[in-house]
Amino acid sequence: MAEQKRDYYEVLGVDRNASEEEIKKAYRTLAKKYHPDVNPGNKEAERKFKEASEAYAVLSDKEKRAQYDQFGHSAFDGTGGFGSGGFDFNSADFGDIFGDIFGDIFGGGRSRSPQNGPMKGANIRTSVRISFLEAVFGCEKTLTLNLKDPCPTCGGTGAKPGTSPKMCPKCQGRGQVVYTQQSFFGTVRNVQTCPQCGGSGKIIEDKCTTCGGSGYTTSRKKILVSIPAGIDNGQSVRIREKGEPGINGGPRGDLLVEVIVEADARWQRQEYDIYSTVPMSYAVAALGGTVAIDTVDGKVLYDVKAGTQTGTRVRLKGKGVPTLQNRNVRGDHYVMLVIQTPTKLSREAKELLEKFDAETGGSLDAAKEESTDEKKEKKPKRWKFGK
Repeated sequence: MAEQKRDYYEVLGVDRNASEEEIKKAYRTLAKKYHPDVNPGNKEAERKFKEASEAYAVLSDKEKRAQYDQFGHSAFDGTGGFGSGGFDFNSADFGDIFGDIFGDIFGGGRSRSPQNGPMKGANIRTSVRISFLEAVFGCEKTLTLNLKDPCPTCGGTGAKPGTSPKMCPKCQGRGQVVYTQQSFFGTVRNVQTCPQCGGSGKIIEDKCTTCGGSGYTTSRKKILVSIPAGIDNGQSVRIREKGEPGINGGPRGDLLVEVIVEADARWQRQEYDIYSTVPMSYAVAALGGTVAIDTVDGKVLYDVKAGTQTGTRVRLKGKGVPTLQNRNVRGDHYVMLVIQTPTKLSREAKELLEKFDAETGGSLDAAKEESTDEKKEKKPKRWKFGK
């Protein structure tokens, strides 16, 4: 028993009232996904490709679609109102859509504009390294790059003075060549850039001796780059029309400068906020006092309250990084206050600390008592972590 065919609208995934453009778009998506050249040896993909192609061949034709809407699949198997039965894939209009599909698959494609017309030049990418503070407040950097310019000898034509480029004999000046490709749907026309002239439509027989026929010369140039305040590591600055020269009178490409921000031991950045750690002494933490905080705007004196614990976080509003949208709007600076333990103490300082510890009910006396008790015991017992 023959396998029952699925509804053509269901195959393409469109509504029965879908427009011609919607049907075409749905088929193009499926054809690209299941094309045998994209799925070599995949029988299921080949089956789905043929199923979608059959559905498109019917629904893309107004007359066949009307027959299908009235009689269903029987309209084409000899049992419906049109007894001749069947249809020819080659009669379906695949030319337009397959020009795009085969172009995507094989690297060609239907050109929607002449390749020998004005084209924008390629973009140039480079990088610049700046400091943390330069990223915060912005700066200007001068880059030295190798840039192309139209050859002064030939004026950018690439031809020897007194001569001129000639029309490409292969593409007749169109910059494109048309070739045909056989598929089980029939002959498919496709378009590619002319391999002989590279899409320019012109052939240079007598090349300019200055530029070697390229039409351009390269020289070292200095470019001033204005880096905006608030830029972050990895972001880029675009300088219009400082890239490669355009083709056939097209505009120059752009220069894209990636910014690399050097780390600073004093600060860390998260978006537009800055984070840092500032040490304070025992005395300042206990009694209160003043600490100096390094900010991107300079030192700031901050009054620490008596009894401040280590790890306390302080917010300095508006002392962060300016936003790229408005340099007058800034993030915040968050500071963590950490008690700094001295590593070297004089005898007098040690005695004062011991007295301080005793006055505040510290653990030094308990440790001494424990040591005395241990001497009396044969097998001293010590507290172990986790016991």
